[in-house]
Formats: sequence, structure tokens, C-alpha cells
Amino acid sequence: MNVPELVAEARGGSVRAAGRLLTLVEGARREEVLDALGPAAARVVGVTGPPGAGKSTTVAALVGAYRDGGRRVAVLAVDPSSPFSGGALLGDRIRMSAHAADPGVLIRSVAARGHLGGLATAVPAAVRVLAALGYDPVIVETVGVGQSEIEVAAVADPVVVVLAPGAGDAVQAAKAGLLEVADVLVVNKADRDGAERTVRDLRAETAAPVLTLVATKGEGLPRLVEAVEAHARADDPARRAERARAQILSLAQSRLRAHPALTDLAADVAAGRRDPYAAARELVGLPPGRAG
Repeated sequence: MNVPELVAEARGGSVRAAGRLLTLVEGARREEVLDALGPAAARVVGVTGPPGAGKSTTVAALVGAYRDGGRRVAVLAVDPSSPFSGGALLGDRIRMSAHAADPGVLIRSVAARGHLGGLATAVPAAVRVLAALGYDPVIVETVGVGQSEIEVAAVADPVVVVLAPGAGDAVQAAKAGLLEVADVLVVNKADRDGAERTVRDLRAETAAPVLTLVATKGEGLPRLVEAVEAHARADDPARRAERARAQILSLAQSRLRAHPALTDLAADVAAGRRDPYAAARELVGLPPGRAG
């Protein structure tokens, strides 16, 4: 089936056709698919946090709330996959099984390919596809370790950081860079001991709203949905331009890492045959003498 036919089927509600388009944009036919779909503005909600905080349960609860409001929802579960397997793990889909048979929900695992910048390469194209097909919002879930939480901030607004109660969680979140990207903080499993202390610690560290949630029971869910919607209502052209700038830079950085000349340039710099400034200018295509 050709791309225009897939687009027509996907716009007609075929989840299978949408999945085929997502597969194509992960490969060599990305530009063909994006050209066929045309530009589309996306509402993207990022959900991140350390392992065990209950991100997938929180995402499942959010999906349920949006579906109750009649909205079509897509979930991109980003897996910083092993560079050996190169594939996305499907474990998080188990927690989303309640929505698996719902034609108004599309759940997709996206492999970050085990390298810095992987999320930045894979996710924006997938978000474009889903937005063009009428999914609103698109929820992007990542594991909040390393670079992923910084990269998700380039495509999502707001970024919801999910934490679990525990001594030192606020400090650990700050060290991991999570507080810097958080637009909304959620202390999940708030019926456990230590939740109130974690909330106090977080409020001492950040000006972002700090909410409590018991995702498995839906307790606190309306407040979370309202916080997400309030943040979206406050969006403005300057913030959108800043996200676009970050996204462009992330994509450019990812392409430069894969540039065929990088290995030879690095070898020249290491051997003292070339200085790193000249090598950088050559890599980005600037003529000699231009600042870079």
C-alpha cells in the first residue's frame, strides 16, 4: 500500500494504518510520509520520572480521563533500548492493557536506539504523524534518567515529573535534572508513608506545582488533568518558539553525530593534525575564517 492510501486509511480511523505510517517515519521514508500528511500542531504532554514511580500507571489514568472527555489519545512510550537489540521494549504496554482495545487510543513503543539524542530523532516525526491524524493530546513517556528528560522537554509542554514517596526523593530528582524540566510535579502513591514529607521537600526546591496522586485509584487525577490543561492554556508564541528552537538544535546535533566525516575529523584532532575549532567549522559546513 502506498503512503497516500495509508494516510487516507489512518485518517479514517485505522489504527493499523497509523502504525504503518509510524514505522515508515522511523526509517528512510520519513520525509515522504511527513510531506503527505502536511504540517500539524501537536499538543504533547511529557511524562517522566525515575523507575518505579508509577509513570505508566499515571499515563494510563490520564488516557482514561481524556477518553472520558471524548478525545483521541496517543501514547509514545520511549525505551532507551539496548544498542545490541535496537528495539523498543513492550513491558509498559501491559499497564496500558485496559485501553488496548479502544480504537480511540493508539499506544506505540519508540526505541531511542541506545544513544544520546535518540529520543530527539525518533519522537518529533512520530508526534507530527499522530497530530496530523487527529490525536490530541500525544503523551510521551520516558524514563527520567540521563539525557531523556532534557530531550522530552524539547517536544513536550507541559512536562509532568512523577516521583514516589521516599526519603531524599526530592534531592535525587534535583540531581537527575528532573526539577529543571518539570512544569508539574506529581507525588504518586500518595497513600504511602513519607508522601507528605516528599511534597514539602519538593515545594522547597521548586516553584512548579506539586500535586499528590494515587494513580491506581484515580485519587487526585482531576487536579492533575486541570494542571496540565492550565499549563496548555498559558502557552504562548514565545514558549512555542523556544521549544521549536530546542527541537531543531537536538535534531541537528543528532545528525552531526552520524555525519560520515566525524570519525576522520576526530582522528585528525586527536593526532594534532587539525584544531577542534577548524574541525567543527568543517563539520557544520562553515567556510574557513567564519566563527563556529
